[in-house]
Amino acid sequence: MGYSEKIFSVFLFLNHLFTTAQPQQSTEQYHLCSTEQGNFTANSSYQKNLDLLFSNPAKSLNGYGFYNLTEGQEPDQVYGIALCRGDIDRYACLGCITFSATNLRRNCSNQKEAIIWDDVCVLRYSNRFIFGFNESSPVLYMWNMKNVTNVGAFNNALGTLLHNLSNKAALGDSLLKFATGTAPAPVPPTDTIYALVQCTPDLSQLQCNSCLSDAIKKIPECCNGKQGGRVIMPSCNIRFEIDLFYGKATGEPPPPEQPSSPPPPLPERSPSPPPPLTEMPPAPLPSPGSKPKWIPIVASLSAVLGLTLVGSFSFIIWRRINSREDKENSQEVQLLDLRGGNFGNEYSNEDFQGDRVGGSQEFPSIHLDIINAATKHFCDENKLGEGGFGPVYKGTLADGKEIAVKRLSRTSGQGLLEFKNEVMLIARLQHRNLVRLLGCCLEDNETLLVYEYMPNRSLDVFLFDSSMSVKLDWQKRYSIIKGIARGIMYLHEDSRLRIIHRDLKASNILLDSHMNPKISDFGMARIFGGDQSEANTNRVVGTYGYMAPEYAMEGLFSVKSDVFSFGVLLLEIISGKKNKGFHLSEYGESLLTFAWKLWAKGQGMEMIEPLLLQSCVASEVLKCIHIGLLCVQEDPADRPTMSSVIVMLVGETITLPKPTEPAFSVGRVVAEPVLPSLVNIVNSVNEVTLSNVSPR
Repeated sequence: MGYSEKIFSVFLFLNHLFTTAQPQQSTEQYHLCSTEQGNFTANSSYQKNLDLLFSNPAKSLNGYGFYNLTEGQEPDQVYGIALCRGDIDRYACLGCITFSATNLRRNCSNQKEAIIWDDVCVLRYSNRFIFGFNESSPVLYMWNMKNVTNVGAFNNALGTLLHNLSNKAALGDSLLKFATGTAPAPVPPTDTIYALVQCTPDLSQLQCNSCLSDAIKKIPECCNGKQGGRVIMPSCNIRFEIDLFYGKATGEPPPPEQPSSPPPPLPERSPSPPPPLTEMPPAPLPSPGSKPKWIPIVASLSAVLGLTLVGSFSFIIWRRINSREDKENSQEVQLLDLRGGNFGNEYSNEDFQGDRVGGSQEFPSIHLDIINAATKHFCDENKLGEGGFGPVYKGTLADGKEIAVKRLSRTSGQGLLEFKNEVMLIARLQHRNLVRLLGCCLEDNETLLVYEYMPNRSLDVFLFDSSMSVKLDWQKRYSIIKGIARGIMYLHEDSRLRIIHRDLKASNILLDSHMNPKISDFGMARIFGGDQSEANTNRVVGTYGYMAPEYAMEGLFSVKSDVFSFGVLLLEIISGKKNKGFHLSEYGESLLTFAWKLWAKGQGMEMIEPLLLQSCVASEVLKCIHIGLLCVQEDPADRPTMSSVIVMLVGETITLPKPTEPAFSVGRVVAEPVLPSLVNIVNSVNEVTLSNVSPR
């Protein structure tokens, strides 16, 4: 099987035999387009069959993450295979397959054969029969740039582990051939090796063993002495790490009937004989910094092109590595790595409403003709607005139900990644203060997300428009503040996935018909796993004016970053003024500094929007200003958690700490403040006592 994408015109003399690869740039997916099986034309029978093949993977997914299906008849028959990692649940699997299919169709627009790799799934299609065959090429190598200290001891332990896991996986049935396990490895910096192996379950035991054996033999070519590595082939894949990276399998293969024979050690890397031209060896690339970086190399499949591809691949990889931004400095960046089963009855508190996401439910897919009819073919009069993802349209279904449709802009640089995040997160997280995702559509080169419609648009429409702000009296604003806080607390503490939103702002708070707030736009959200408390990034995203100082200036983010954004939002709700650009007003300082100075002088009520004076309760307003100032402290450790914020908002007799001056003063960072302890605080005129604690 040969795969292609044009790179340099100097190689065009190779015509259809020319084969290269190009990793995806923004989604951490890697695809290859075949030339050997030929191309199809637009609107041909083959294209229609291909569109049908992956239009609804939920119908054919076997429950263990394997999908194989055919569409059409010869000579336009299409065969498709998708394999999800054995430890991810149905929703993560469907999301990965759906996203990958769309991405592959975009990048291999007219090839009859193609393959795409994602972190947790592999998808491929062809016009030839591909079921039940052990296909070991093309190969995707990935490795950790950090080395172990004792290569020999590490390789011996790894070889034994992978050999045993291969035998276990091969004994699996026609539903799942997957195994994970650990091995002791007293080799600094670790004492344990974690590994995962998997075959497509349509392989026989012998075929699976053979495929995994081939993959293990390739480790010295890419990952010798590395702290982690992957070898991914169409029919099987292996991965090893010094940290736990997998979850519980969605199904377990039957145990081995007999203990396996002693495994051979991993072969040592031999520098003398070069690898065969049918496989291009990965080139080691330097990586500064303290975190592991994964470097993908896609193996070539044509002996004729071997020498040519070595040069072209080396140049491409060099260009990509030197131009690529550093990857995120934490393991949470893999948003597809959603481990474990469904939510079940995990959430029983009153905040959890609507249908729970369960493993038995299918991810909703809405046909394009339904959306076209609902939005009148995306006519301008139905357009609600536009964001980084693309335009948003109002629609009305045949039964009268109103919807909001996000349409991916083909020129959007961040749209595909946002789409991935939205599908993988909002579809799984259900809360009365989070916007509800109703379904998606991936047809005719359209990428659409369908949400419940919010008739009152977004909070900023009311806050910053004098003609609209009169509709928000104090009780409505106070209720909105508490609703937003509950939604954020759910993301941080109550959901199984700890979510950092990273773009909380007034325009991302939608209001339903009863003015209940719904947090929206999870395109920039990140998952934190386990006990992880913070991470950093070189790609700072979000909205200035709402960003915490450590995030805006150093790329550090945590739950306390969202707390800072909430504090800014709270002060905006009270004052009716935007923090962004406030220093250009008559006050000449940021909204945060302005609020703090008034609060420190005992004049906090002077910052409230004048139209609220008749409807507000002064003690509630002062309490909210106090909480807002605590949330925007410069040191993240001094900011409260969202559960503490809820306690402060709903309680009446608890003493709040005294805030210091906020992080920003007219656009610059002030000296680091020290927040007094909760004990022995000298009461000021603005301190509030609260009781009757009830965080929910």
